[in-house]
Amino acid sequence: MTLTWPIVVIVLFGALLHASWNVVVKSSSDKALDMALIHLLGCFIALPLVLVVGWPPLVAWPYILSSVVIHIAYYVALTNAYKHGDMGHTYPLMRGVAPMLVAVSAFTTLGEHLSPLAWAGVTGVCCGVLVLGLSRQALDNRRATLFALANAVVIAVYTVIDALGARASGNAVQYVVALFVLDGWPFALMVLARRGRAAWPYARARWPIAAGGALASLGSYGIALWAMTRAPVASVAALRETSVLFAALLGSWFLKEKFTPRRALGTCVIVGGVMALRLG
Repeated sequence: MTLTWPIVVIVLFGALLHASWNVVVKSSSDKALDMALIHLLGCFIALPLVLVVGWPPLVAWPYILSSVVIHIAYYVALTNAYKHGDMGHTYPLMRGVAPMLVAVSAFTTLGEHLSPLAWAGVTGVCCGVLVLGLSRQALDNRRATLFALANAVVIAVYTVIDALGARASGNAVQYVVALFVLDGWPFALMVLARRGRAAWPYARARWPIAAGGALASLGSYGIALWAMTRAPVASVAALRETSVLFAALLGSWFLKEKFTPRRALGTCVIVGGVMALRLG
């Protein structure tokens, strides 16, 4: 398995999609409800796709069900990180720590051996992402930082599980569609139970934007799992976290967050890491 340039380009597009739906959540007035709405709509979008691609084989279902449970923790940690901190601070922390954890996990669970240059690329992407996110705010806003770091661990866990599941199923599209059919329900029901009837006016007003976020989420993760069946998981996971660069740009445009010299430096380090991943 090698990380070819076509895979690089497709994964970078998936990273843009991932940053886009995170901007949707961060820009909302009720982040938990937006997260629930996006992934509940993702269930309904994925359901008719099952009729086209079919269900994955039985061997994939233990991975799917495990991932559904772990994603509940992901949604809880993500909404709380965005609730207590800026996207420019929390998003890079979540996405920057996870690839290194994935690289170590993939070595032990998948037996993947990266070249020294590829390891340098993983490290470069992680460092660049962290440069984008680390600031004095990380010390001042400990709650947001803790939620973000906890979510990095959760991201690493479900990434490895889903990579194993997609490979076991033999069809990444079937796997991700089945995952999305089930994935959004537990967290959505938890949020709706707390909000009650007050959730419905917000959902009716917000659903067109949330539907775009759902499509972006489905497309982003589908691309990532497809790539992980054709290239090393650690390399794809690191490359996917270039979404932080897109998040920084989108945050500057839509959320009016400053694109500082520190973020410019982080961007350069990420680009260098991507080149090392490809050459490695």
